[in-house]
Amino acid sequence: MLVEFCNMISDLLNKMKWHHEYEFEKVTIFFVSRGMPNNQDFVTGKEIKNIGEKFLETEKGYIPYHRIIKIEYEGKVIYSREH
Repeated sequence: MLVEFCNMISDLLNKMKWHHEYEFEKVTIFFVSRGMPNNQDFVTGKEIKNIGEKFLETEKGYIPYHRIIKIEYEGKVIYSREH
């Protein structure tokens, strides 16, 4: 189940990074970040260095896919995980 979830997130992000119809810098990824207001933080596509098998690598560190709660493109929700 977790493997399928990780594949879904990485496939979605890779499509948005490499498909000519998308501009990856317009992607915003919201994730659980304990200690931040509302225990949430976000990064933009511009900050992502690598889309790994189980996590994103950003300029500030790593974000495991299981912490991703929402992905937006141009302010529109394209993925959301209910808590």
